[in-house]
Amino acid sequence: MNEHQGFSVAGIPFVGFCLVLAAIGVWLVVGAIHGQPDAPPVVPLFGGVLLIAIDAFLLKGFFQVAPNEGQVLQLFGKYAGSVRTEGLRWTNPFCSRRRISLRVRNFESGKLKVNDSDGNPIEIAAVVVWQVIDTAEAVFCVDDYENFVHIQSESALRQMAQSYPYDAHDDGKPSLRSHGEVINSHLRDEIQARLGKAGVQVVEARISHLAYAQEIAQAMLQRQQAGAIIAARTRIVEGAVSMVGMALEQLRAQGVVELDQERKATMVSNLLVVLCGERGTQPVLNTGTLY
Repeated sequence: MNEHQGFSVAGIPFVGFCLVLAAIGVWLVVGAIHGQPDAPPVVPLFGGVLLIAIDAFLLKGFFQVAPNEGQVLQLFGKYAGSVRTEGLRWTNPFCSRRRISLRVRNFESGKLKVNDSDGNPIEIAAVVVWQVIDTAEAVFCVDDYENFVHIQSESALRQMAQSYPYDAHDDGKPSLRSHGEVINSHLRDEIQARLGKAGVQVVEARISHLAYAQEIAQAMLQRQQAGAIIAARTRIVEGAVSMVGMALEQLRAQGVVELDQERKATMVSNLLVVLCGERGTQPVLNTGTLY
């Protein structure tokens, strides 16, 4: 069921029509009460009362439409269209009306505990920004569209979280922690696929909370620390090897000293210890000869 324009007219001109109708009815009633010499008094009295009753019934057709709001009209159980024109409107008094907000809304899901693609338990939550774009589908295709948005968004979040690892073990594979734009785009598409049938458009969806579950958080922290230590050590060793090579090359180029292979190996070992060690070195002064 798709939304279409419902019957309504501008309310201000119709107010004038109702006032004229009421004035005629009151005039007939007052004339009948005071007596009419050329006509039976019951005829204008009945006509006046009938006009006033019709006028009171017509007043039920007035309603207001606020900015970014729609009114869904239903006539005897059948969808009669939607009205989005702002201001005072009038429609068939037999139509029932339901107000639907078209404003942009958002909500934050609760912290969900799910397993990532590696099987690690994680906690994840998301913020979803959405709005109704089809009032007919929002009212008639689902029972409670707001509750439907919340439940389906959490379901999509669970599905998305199970498709990626928390941390990337391969540089070419996206992960929940390192590829934010890819993850948010996937999450938005997953939610939109579920909410399209409810006349809802997902404006934005973003991860608001991401962490390992409490039972493995300490172990994963140690693993991250170990990875960071290994990466730092790798950079230190690369820099130390480069500095040792540069030192030997400058000693040879400037003719400071000539070293055989055994002495070069000893010097390389000492320099690597000095450059890669965590503690400050204690210098040893050699006052004897080199050999």
